[in-house]
Formats: sequence, C-alpha cells, structure tokens
Amino acid sequence: MHKISNESPIRRLYFKPENPWLVRLLVVGLIGGVLLTASYLRTPSSFPLFLGGGAWGRPGADKTTTLQLQAILHYATSRVVPQQSLGEITVSFDVLKSIAPCNFLVFGLGHDSLMWAALNPRGKTLFLEEDPKWFTAVLKDSPDLLAETVRYRTQLSEADELLNHYQAEPHCSANKSFLRGNSKCRLALNMLSDKVYDTEWDMIMIDAPRGYFAEAPGRMAAIYSAAVMARNRKKSGVTHVMLHDVDRKVEKTYAEMFLCKKNLVKAVGRLWHFEIPPATNLNSDFC
Repeated sequence: MHKISNESPIRRLYFKPENPWLVRLLVVGLIGGVLLTASYLRTPSSFPLFLGGGAWGRPGADKTTTLQLQAILHYATSRVVPQQSLGEITVSFDVLKSIAPCNFLVFGLGHDSLMWAALNPRGKTLFLEEDPKWFTAVLKDSPDLLAETVRYRTQLSEADELLNHYQAEPHCSANKSFLRGNSKCRLALNMLSDKVYDTEWDMIMIDAPRGYFAEAPGRMAAIYSAAVMARNRKKSGVTHVMLHDVDRKVEKTYAEMFLCKKNLVKAVGRLWHFEIPPATNLNSDFC
C-alpha cells in the first residue's frame, strides 16, 4: 500500500487567510446579519429578500443570544481571525443558514469557535478538543461555548496500518459500524460522552485533531466516526460533513474511503462538503 503521510517541515498550525482584515470584517458582518435577521422576524413580510425563507426566518428565532454578541465583539476587536478562508467559511455558512437551528458537532476548538456557535442560534453546537491546555485557554475567554476534551487512541504515523486494521476487523465494517463501546475497532471514537452518542448531528465539521506530525492523533478516527454517525442517522434528511485540509494525503485518502466521492457536493479551497444520507442497506460498504 502506498504510504500516506501529512508530515511536512512547514508547520501549518495557523493558516493565514488572504486578507485578515477583510475576513475579520466579513465575519462580523455574517454574525451581525444573523442578529439583524432575528430582530425583524416578527415582521418578516417587510424583509422578504433579506430573510430568504431560510432557517433563521423560522418562528421562535426572535431573540438574540449572548454568544452572538460576544462573537461580534470578539472579531471586531481581535487581531486573530478564523483559520479558514472566507470562501471556505461561506460553504458552511450557507448550510447553517438553511438548517439552523440544528445539531452541529465540531472537531476542534479554534479561533473560529465563537463564530460557528453564533451562526447556529438556538441550536446545539458542541466542540471536541484534543488538547486540555488549549481547551482551558479557549473556555476561559469564551465560557459559554459547549465543549469537551477527547483523548484519541491513534497517531498519524499509524494511518496506513489503520486502513489495514479496518479491512481486517469485523467491528469496523460498515454493516457493524457503531461507536459507543466499540473497543475492537481502533478507528471508532469509543471514548466520547453520552451527549455525543445520544444526539443525531445534522452537521459535522472536521477541522481537528492535529494531523501534521507523526505523533499527532490525525483525523483518521474523526473521519471514520463521522461516517458512522451519518450512516446511522434515524431522522430524515442528510448529514452535512465538512472536512478541512483535504490537500493533505491522509484527509483525502480517508475521505474517499469513508465519506465517499459520490457524496461530495462542493469543494472550495481546502474544504470538502459531503451530504451523507442514512444507510438504506446496512450490509453495504461505506462507499
């Protein structure tokens, strides 16, 4: 098997958008637009073009949240901007505009966490973070974020081996795919809280854990587990899965193995957007 690796002498922990000031201004505008939309929901007929019939125009979304106001203040005054480019952010923004309030699971806490939570008003946005120190630092500044720490049991250096393990281990197969209590499949995230397992996630963003050096957890288990969650969905509709850093070999290989090219609906920059339907035939493969 061709060895897949993301290792690079250039550390890409922080991606610099094409114009940080422009991105910062537009992020504030996006969040502000959500607030402005909500403020006029009681008279939607006066603003038909602005509301556009999206989820933010639904009844009950008529109160601004503290989190949204914190996000506007944060991005208006901070020199730090989200890691994704404006084009990449817009892909997820458009989906959230159509399905929020929704259940939104995000792998990783970052400089964009406040933004994602603010763009899902009255929905559930949960962040899963690998680094306890970073978790504490982010929550100190943004205590209203809903987040949990995760101890991954994989390393990036094992990416090839884990593909072989998947093919050999029955508990990894698509027809037996489950996460909670699945200790035999090393790709299954079996260490998450019941809060994660008991929620059907409408949108999953994979922008973590770290995957740029050999000892890092890599995103192999996050990609596999997102596919399992999507296949096991009981509600109607698809699960939207956003995968970032698809320019890296591991992310691309695992996406094609478990998220499937046939489910890829949009690609912008280093972001792929998949729409994964529930499995109609549990005996079928992932792709």
